[in-house]
Amino acid sequence: MNFKQEIQTGIPAELPLKKERSSNVSHAPNRKQILSKEEKQLAIRNALRYFPSKWHSILAPEFAEELQVYGRIYMYRFQPSYEMYARPISDYPAHTSQAAAIMLMIQNNLDPAVAQHPQELITYGGNGAVFQNWAQYLLTMQYLSEMTEEQTLHMYSGHPMGLFPSSKEAPRVVVTNGMMIPNYSKPDDWEKYNALGVTQYGQMTAGSFMYIGPQGIVHGTAITVMNAFRKVLKTTESSAGKLFLTAGLGGMSGAQPKAGNIAGCITICAEVNPHAAKKRFEQGWVDELIQDLDSLVIRTKKAKANNEVISLAFIGNVVDVWERFYKEDIYIHLGSDQTSLHNPWAGGYYPVGLSFEDANIMMNQDPKAFKAKVQESLRRHADAINLHTKKGTYFFDYGNAFLLEASRAGAEVMAENSIDFKYPSYVQDILGPMCFDYGFGPFRWVCSSGNSEDLQKTDAIALRVLKAIKEEAPVEIQQQLQDNIKWISEAEQNKLVVGSQARILYADAEGRAKIALAFNEAIANRELSAPIILGRDHHDVSGTDSPYRETSNITDGSKFTADMAIHNVIGDSFRGATWVSIHNGGGVGWGEVTNGGFGMVLDGSNDAERKLKNMLFYDVNNGISRRSWARNKEAMFAIQREMERTPTLKVTFPNLVEDKNLENLF
Repeated sequence: MNFKQEIQTGIPAELPLKKERSSNVSHAPNRKQILSKEEKQLAIRNALRYFPSKWHSILAPEFAEELQVYGRIYMYRFQPSYEMYARPISDYPAHTSQAAAIMLMIQNNLDPAVAQHPQELITYGGNGAVFQNWAQYLLTMQYLSEMTEEQTLHMYSGHPMGLFPSSKEAPRVVVTNGMMIPNYSKPDDWEKYNALGVTQYGQMTAGSFMYIGPQGIVHGTAITVMNAFRKVLKTTESSAGKLFLTAGLGGMSGAQPKAGNIAGCITICAEVNPHAAKKRFEQGWVDELIQDLDSLVIRTKKAKANNEVISLAFIGNVVDVWERFYKEDIYIHLGSDQTSLHNPWAGGYYPVGLSFEDANIMMNQDPKAFKAKVQESLRRHADAINLHTKKGTYFFDYGNAFLLEASRAGAEVMAENSIDFKYPSYVQDILGPMCFDYGFGPFRWVCSSGNSEDLQKTDAIALRVLKAIKEEAPVEIQQQLQDNIKWISEAEQNKLVVGSQARILYADAEGRAKIALAFNEAIANRELSAPIILGRDHHDVSGTDSPYRETSNITDGSKFTADMAIHNVIGDSFRGATWVSIHNGGGVGWGEVTNGGFGMVLDGSNDAERKLKNMLFYDVNNGISRRSWARNKEAMFAIQREMERTPTLKVTFPNLVEDKNLENLF
């Protein structure tokens, strides 16, 4: 059976042979046993409903074993026989290019070169899943191969509920992940209902099929680190030879060394999983691997003395690094952390003092003891950071829930008011006021041809558009434009592609629409050989309501509401998005955030031009409006400028209140 036939088959007619897990890829840690006997039976009953009853006697004990060993039912037996990667769009069996583009993106998210735990269908973040199991993948691909332009596929946390009649104007796919009743949206609820097979954690872009490998977070981290150095260095100082210490080389966190190189500093990134560290080294995302602290100290001192720009991966625990560097009096200019602390008890953070293997065993067999070890480690981690910050280190929370979980562990991370954290979120200090409030966020595209020449052409188009915009742009956004001009002009030489031929940059509504329009025209003129797939990270101006990250610089009390993300997805869906997604959880944890995204296929048509202008405008300005209403001065500037350019836009604008009117009222 060839590739197209296997896609169209869905659940096979004959029971395939049992498949074993591969030893050549990283696997998700075994999840804790949280189900009762009756609930385990329900989980198996739920899994078996994908298959004919004649197979149930064979599959039931097999699924029971998976549940008992791994804490989840992945259905390894049903992994497809073909290689998993993003093929050119023309290779997919489909009635519409929109459906083929979505199949391409799904396979890219599960490509072993891209995905963190590919056989468990997890793209990044330790638990960011595209699907819960392989049956869901097979059915979804089959549905997409059958879809017409007047049908919509509805996805319930990885489960394809089915194709429903709709219209050409409707999204082709609507995705939800982890959308729980609020009182059932805590970590243990997620573990339970995920084990039952009725929900999943889609992270930010895994469960919405829009992850493009670590390139996306490379850009965001590079922008963050460059601006962090601007905060701590004199304008005459270079970041060369200056030290950035962080942790995590797994999914998205694996981008940090490359970002540090682009920012021009010394980056030290600790990673407890040797497989993850070696994978990033082999991919060229980190310059050197170091396996013991003594060697790390020597190499770091040499790099500082020689003003090097280099990235070092340390295979070990970052707490040991913080503590040893303090003893060695090694000055750290910037410090952060990008372990998956949204998922602290199931592999997102490994405690100091335990080997990687021993930690995985304790996590599965004694979760209470493991939790205690993690919290002890977080307190020790924070203590070491506090020692360095007293010497001048600038530490920022990179939105991974480090400060949140450290505070819950009783670490010394609170400000004097006992309400705020003593260290800022990178959004509070950098991305919020400098980017999001002005409308700048992670706009991305994928060349569906799979052709690197198409990607180079899109780079040139985007560069041309950004340079033209910069000539007329106000001084308030000159730096943002210049940073992204530098980024896109160097993108090819930085070898950022992993998986699909994709690119990302930060742009506002004007930039996104003009770049997209130029792409659409290039497709119509056959300058580009196939459609372009547009999207963005949910980590953006409008897409995410996250009080400890994306909306942490909103101070009117509304940062704990989720209206913006919901409106964003609904608004995009009827303005032309090819698919939309809304998730509970992503980046900072289940129950802590609501985030939404979209995908849009540009095919060179007039319809695509109309849709991109309408949808991209709303996708950005919805968020600027909300930020303006919160009295963020940069957003107030940006939305006033947009209303002057767009007469049909009229938003509610805040009246500012002088402090004297509030004095002595209570």
